[in-house]
Order: sequence, then structure tokens, then C-alpha cells
Amino acid sequence: MGHSTIAIADTPDLLTAEWLTAALGPHLGGGRVTAAHASPVGTGQMCDSLRLALTYEGAPATAPASVVAKLPAADPTSRATALSLRSYEKEVRFYQQLAPDLPIRTPTVFHADIDPATASFVLLLEDMAPAQAGDQLAGCSPAVVASAIDELVHLHAPRWGDPTLAEMEWLHGDIEAGRAFLGMLLPNLWAGFKARYGDVLDPHVVPVGEDLFAHLGAYLTLTGSPLTITHGDYRLDNLLLDPDDGHVLGVVDWQTVAVGPALHDVAYVMGAGLLPEDRRPVEEELVRRYHDGLLAAGIDGFDWDTCWHEHRRGTFAGLVMAVAASMLVEQTERGDLMFLAMASRHAQHALDLDAVELLRSGTPG
Repeated sequence: MGHSTIAIADTPDLLTAEWLTAALGPHLGGGRVTAAHASPVGTGQMCDSLRLALTYEGAPATAPASVVAKLPAADPTSRATALSLRSYEKEVRFYQQLAPDLPIRTPTVFHADIDPATASFVLLLEDMAPAQAGDQLAGCSPAVVASAIDELVHLHAPRWGDPTLAEMEWLHGDIEAGRAFLGMLLPNLWAGFKARYGDVLDPHVVPVGEDLFAHLGAYLTLTGSPLTITHGDYRLDNLLLDPDDGHVLGVVDWQTVAVGPALHDVAYVMGAGLLPEDRRPVEEELVRRYHDGLLAAGIDGFDWDTCWHEHRRGTFAGLVMAVAASMLVEQTERGDLMFLAMASRHAQHALDLDAVELLRSGTPG
């Protein structure tokens, strides 16, 4: 999957039978696509995704009956955000350079191509139906989070503390400049978030947010724990679940992949997916499950107390995401409901674990 010789089909009308034949060529055994029936899939705001039901002539039985095509957002606001944050570039490079060697469950990639300068891209991914994306608004059971945490071990453990991740510029960018950029950007987004949602926010959200943004420097400063590949937006909408038992069959939406603190992903999926009353009784058990998974994968030198400390700090990751994402993508009704639910759950999570105290003290421990 190096440089492609075919054009980047970055709008739905460019996904022609002829183009698909070229893109899927290695899987068609000399056959060709004769028709593609498109239907929308997912609720993503940063990208437009389509399911393509394919008709073939002369292709083997192993050729995919359908694929999911992921394209740049038609909405100019979302697309401009994606270009500035390099969101599409990160996702395409993840599938090209990292996913093949990671045991975390991700869709097979049939075709991936991007022009980083314009954020024009196309991804053709395995259609994992009947697996269905979780529902961020509805939340989930602790069993679903347990399965999601097992997949995080498969993401985090293989490259835990791996210094060669630093060689992938697209993955981390300029870390110091990035931190300075967030230090300036996030307080403005928080002001916008309060202005837009102030009347409908749950009352505990603003005090937690004020505490977080008063100590933003402490939050953005890394604690020295090992870094690894992180998903960055690890919540139900980005997990494909078995319709029968809810376990995770696939993890998608890699636009926020980064090198970062592993426990941010753990705290995020737990705070976003579980209602507080469901989370509290199982929280320590689930974090211990993750820690045990790391130990079983051969990670040593990461003790339980450090793990729990990092988890407490990670409770803010979801609140930051709710504030930032709501201000940076096209506003929709479902989006508003989702960001409000996220802000409420993540702020409550930070309160429950007294995470602000970690920022006030400014030191690990």
C-alpha cells in the first residue's frame, strides 16, 4: 500500500465501478466490479462513510460482497478542522503503518490513499456487519467495557514505551508545540462551550471544567509514565460490537491516534460508556483487569499504584474531548446530545476520583 497510481476518489460520485475495480484489484483475481450500491453508514462528523454493496463479473467468491468507504467530510468546517489537526492523515497512516502489526481488532484495509497537503483521502475498509457501532448516548454494560479494555491491551502493550514511535512524525507532530497550541486553544473552546451549552449543562460540569482549565498546564504536562500508541477517542460510537453478546469485534476511527498516556483511553471508555451508578461498583475491578492484561503481555515496571494514578488523571481526557470536538465540528442535534452526555459523565468521573486534586498538587502521587 505505497503510493497509489489511481486517483483519490474523495467524493461519493467518484466511487465508480471502474475506480473500485482498480482499487480492489489484488482481491478480484482478474474480475471487475460492475456495480456499487451506496448507503450511508455511521454518525461520524469528521468524515463521511458509505457502505458499498458490490456486484462483480469474473471475481472469486472471496471478493468482498461489500466494503465501507471513508471519505473527507462534505462539511467545510469539519474538513478544515481535519486538515489543521491532520486527522485524515493520521487515520490513513495508522492503517498503513501500525495496524498490520497490532493484535487489536481493526477492519482489514483494501485500499488507503491520501494527499496530506489537501486532506483529500479515501479508505476502503472491510465491512464488519453484522457488528454494529455502540451508542454513546445509550451507554453500555460493564461487560462491554471489559471487552473494550481487553482490546486496549492489544493496542497499548506491543509498543509500550517504544522509542521508535518517535520516528513517525505524523503520529506525534511537534510535541512541545502541540502542547503550547492546546494551552492556547482549549481555554477559548471552553469559553465557547460554556456560552453555547451553559443553560443545559448539568450543574457539576462547569465547576469541574473551571478547575481543569485553571490547571491546564499541569494536565498537559506528562507525568513520566511510559507512552504508547493511544486511540484518543475510544468510545462506543467507534467500537463495532457483536449484536449477540456485545463484545468488541472491531475498533475504528483512528483520526486521533497519538503517542500518549495509555490510561487516558481506559478512563475515557469507562467514563463515556458507563453511567456513573454502573461504573462506580466495577471501576477498580476493570482497571485491575487492564493492569493484569499488561502484565500478562510482558509489561513490567508499571506498578498498580502508578496505573491507578494515571487512570484518575485520565478522567479529564473525555471532558477535554467533549469541549474540543463540540466546538470544532459541524453542529448537529445528535452531536449536541452526545457532547452534553459526555461532559456530564466525564466531569462526574473526575469528581468521583478526585482527579482535580492531582492537578492542584501538580505532582504525581
